[in-house]
Amino acid sequence: MKKIRVVHYINQFFAQIGAEDKAHVPPEIKKGALGPGILLQQLLGNNAEVVATVFCGDNYYAEKSEVASREIVTMVAKYQPDILIAGPAFNAGRYGIACSGVCHAVANKLSIPVITGMFKENPGIEIGRGLYIIETANSAAKMKDALTMIVRLALKLVNNEEIGAPEEEGYFPRGIRENYFAEKIGAVRAVDMLLLKLAGEPYKTEYPIPSFDRVPPSPPVIGLKNQKIAIVTSGGIVPKGNPDRIESSSASKFGEYSLAGLDKLTAASHETAHGGYDPVYANQDPNRVLPVDVLRQLEREGVIGKLHELYYATVGNGTSVANAKKFGAEIATRLKKAAVSAVILTST
Repeated sequence: MKKIRVVHYINQFFAQIGAEDKAHVPPEIKKGALGPGILLQQLLGNNAEVVATVFCGDNYYAEKSEVASREIVTMVAKYQPDILIAGPAFNAGRYGIACSGVCHAVANKLSIPVITGMFKENPGIEIGRGLYIIETANSAAKMKDALTMIVRLALKLVNNEEIGAPEEEGYFPRGIRENYFAEKIGAVRAVDMLLLKLAGEPYKTEYPIPSFDRVPPSPPVIGLKNQKIAIVTSGGIVPKGNPDRIESSSASKFGEYSLAGLDKLTAASHETAHGGYDPVYANQDPNRVLPVDVLRQLEREGVIGKLHELYYATVGNGTSVANAKKFGAEIATRLKKAAVSAVILTST
């Protein structure tokens, strides 16, 4: 029996090339399994083989996605795979975007099945619309669970087996509708759901409507020269040494730090704790992310009344929406108590 040929796509970190310092490496392919591909091979068993691993720096793909996709497709084609498996990317945004982009490119050019996996908040899910994307946990701590589900669905795709509904197979809805014959007509099913809802019992809609936060914009600030302005950042700028130990990814906290007596930030006084972008330029001049120097100048010129003497910082890289909302509510409470009129929010 012929073995199923698998090519695996991963980023520079999982390929063990390096972290952010190697995020600009161009695509490369190596024979056999690398990093999480070794576990992938174990889970695939004897009927399939990871014949090659293609990897690319997250920044390289983000900045040159079309070029990178062409390069990767050419590399993958030489190994004549039966399927491409990308990731899983968990909650790493750039990695997820690359996984979806590579899957789309390979599927379109080579006409083979593709599959990847991500956490529900990964922006790569939107880019991967129409793909099979297995829902994973937030972090690579659940790598085995994620790859197990990916392998199960991947083998079905290659063998042209019937694919179940998203809730059965563990993938995100692909936005594809299929006609089928139901035991009850729609009107009866709707009444059944309504009765369950009225009775306070569990029910499941057949057509979930996406729910988005709608935040009404605040009124404009009139007369900046009389107002106190604060700065808040998700770009990870913290005092040297990261005293609160804010995580470089999936932050569980934020920090409150003083700007008293500071006309600007320096490489000696501040750094970034963020693990989702190249820290070199932010560490060289932290004002690039947290513009204390410019705001102090505006304060001296009378454009703004006063720069608030405290700033707030966290890391947006992989941080959950729930934690971000919690941070925002607490920071807003503190700023209101300090009579701050407006906030400049910076990111990466």
